[in-house]
This record gives sequence, structure tokens and C-alpha cells, in this order.
Amino acid sequence: MTPPPVLAVSDLRKHYGPVVAVDGLSFEVRRNEIVGLLGPNGAGKTTAINMILGVLEPTSGSITIESVDARAHRTGALAHTNFAAVYAPLPGNLTVIQNLRIFGMLYNVPDLSARIEQVIDQFELDRFRHTRCGVLSSGEQTRVGLAKALLNAPSLLLLDEPTASLDPSAARDIRQRIRQYAAQGDVGILWTSHNMYEVEEVCDRVMFLARGRVLLEGDPRQLPGEHGHKTLEDLFVAVAREPLAMEPH
Repeated sequence: MTPPPVLAVSDLRKHYGPVVAVDGLSFEVRRNEIVGLLGPNGAGKTTAINMILGVLEPTSGSITIESVDARAHRTGALAHTNFAAVYAPLPGNLTVIQNLRIFGMLYNVPDLSARIEQVIDQFELDRFRHTRCGVLSSGEQTRVGLAKALLNAPSLLLLDEPTASLDPSAARDIRQRIRQYAAQGDVGILWTSHNMYEVEEVCDRVMFLARGRVLLEGDPRQLPGEHGHKTLEDLFVAVAREPLAMEPH
């Protein structure tokens, strides 16, 4: 039997009065899979992620995480989930070890001290353990954020522009660490990015959003050619400029 997907989103909608931010979004994230959620600003990516995280209440639709109805049983669903984004840094006045301990307690991580040591080792943070997060470089802060995101060994990891402010070397390091995590266990990752080179390198499958709906979906290395474009970046630009022209007729 095929195991159920880590994440299943069905007919998800979010309206702000007459404004439709997400319009009937349906997709799955399977195990050992990194799925890219792509689209121009305002396409609905962050709104969708915030609904999956329970930060926003959907207007309608369903979200299932590890077979748990996330709307009816939010705490149980979110126990399997974690999140990282460069625009959501950890409290800067707390040290690395303080942040990890507090978030580990919030996630009710068993044997927390041992787990903290594991992620500190995994992300090479030992020399920063007593450093306040606010004085770390962007790359170092990103590594701490990912260490936090993996504390509870989530089976669903949501990454919103995780390498946006990093130099190429630091970004490559982060991509490698995330791919290693996706390859082990029953893990699924949903990744948003505007860096098409990164998406092509990391993602097994991509979905292009426009006006809150999935417009195109497929292998990032094959999808451009299927729609008459040389590169994923060319396809991104076409979706951003003329989404109606890309819709199936």
C-alpha cells in the first residue's frame, strides 16, 4: 500500500471580503519529496503556508497533516510540523541555546537536552551556543532557524524563502543540509523561493501559483520545455506576466 501523503490540501480558499487570496488550492506533499511552491508576489504562497501552519483560518477547504485534520485538531497536526523563513528570525536578545531550549519546550520535545546537542552538532553551531542570535550573520541565523525547525523531527517542514538573504556559499550549504534531511525518514518539505536555480537543484516537483490557484505543476527540469521555454526562470516570468495565457484551454 502507498503510504498517505505527509500533507494533503483540498479546495483551500481564503477570502478577505471581495479579495480572493487563495482560490480552491489542492495539492499533496509526499514522503521524501521536496515540493516547490512558486509564483510572483501576491500569488498566494505565504497565505497558503500560514493556513497550513494554523496562523490564518481558511475560508473553506481542508488541510490534513499526517492523516490528522489540521482544522479540527490543530495541536495534533502541528506536532508533526515545523517552519523556517529568513523574515521570521528567532528572538535576537536570546542566545542560541536559550532559543533552542524555549522552542523545544514549546514543542514538547522529549529528551530535549540531548536533542539540542544533536541539532547544534548537525548545523555546526557549537561555538555560537552562548551567542545572542541578534549578533549572528544572516547565514548563521538561518542555520539556527533550521536547527529550531528540526528540533521536533517534523515530518512536514515548511520553508518560506529559506536562503533569500544568504551569499551563494551559505545558500549552497543550507540547500545541502535540507536535502539530507528530506532523504531520511518519512519527511516531506514544502519550499517557496524566487531563486529558480535553487528550485531546479533542490525540488523534485514544483507548482506555479497565480491568483491563488495552481496553474502549472511538474518536474522543474522538464516543465519549461513542456510550455515552450528554455529555463525555469523564463517560465516563471511568463507566469508572472501573463497567467491567463498559461491556463489550459
